Amino acid sequence: MICREFEIVSRQEPIPGVFDYKIHCPELVAKASPGQFVHIRCGERSLRRPISICALDRGTGELRLVFEVRGEGTRELSRLAAGDRMDILGPLGHGFELLDPGARAVVVGGGIGTPPLLEVARHYGERCQAILGFRSVKNVILDQDFASACGTIVCTDDGSWGVRGTVLPALEAALQGFCPQIVYACGPKPMLKGIQELCARYPVRCQLSLEERMGCGVGACLVCACKTRAEDGQENYAHVCKDGPVFEAQSVVFE
Repeated sequence: MICREFEIVSRQEPIPGVFDYKIHCPELVAKASPGQFVHIRCGERSLRRPISICALDRGTGELRLVFEVRGEGTRELSRLAAGDRMDILGPLGHGFELLDPGARAVVVGGGIGTPPLLEVARHYGERCQAILGFRSVKNVILDQDFASACGTIVCTDDGSWGVRGTVLPALEAALQGFCPQIVYACGPKPMLKGIQELCARYPVRCQLSLEERMGCGVGACLVCACKTRAEDGQENYAHVCKDGPVFEAQSVVFE
């Protein structure tokens, strides 16, 4: 892994409280893969903040990060401007397993869980269907990025944009009609649990990216422990930062 400061190329705020950064870090981009994350220092705070990788531009060496302000650490991080330097540790964790680009795939993102799936959608291109869920039109992000990469359905809880309701009915329709070889998902736990159940019912292979609070980011502490189940049924605990954040759906135990 790499740990150093890199120059910020651009900073945008597509909707209030959500920030979109591009950072020039070619050596890190060369090592990273979709689904991994980076750990970023926020001023003088002792704990870094984990941010999922949104996109990797191998040509320019630019890393794209899209995150929501959720506390003082990410608020401080969001104050960095183009030309400033960002202290990044990464890439960290295990990312998504990408099949041959000729396979059919569905990506399902919920809210701020949407960014980690963009690079996956670009890998499969027109062979991918993206289903993105948000509370309302005011919360929609990256819909145009996904639309330029693959077929895209946007769902909002209140029906203010796209299809009214959660992502689950749209996913079930895709499982029946699009018939993907694999499903990738990231978002809130209730959504992931529903996706896990749907993919088990059909059945279709599914990988879930889990969101957990992290301390060290390298598996040395127990902050991000999550319960998993082995093939023999034995339950254990894994570290989201080191063993994940991506897990096979059937191995995750939701409580």
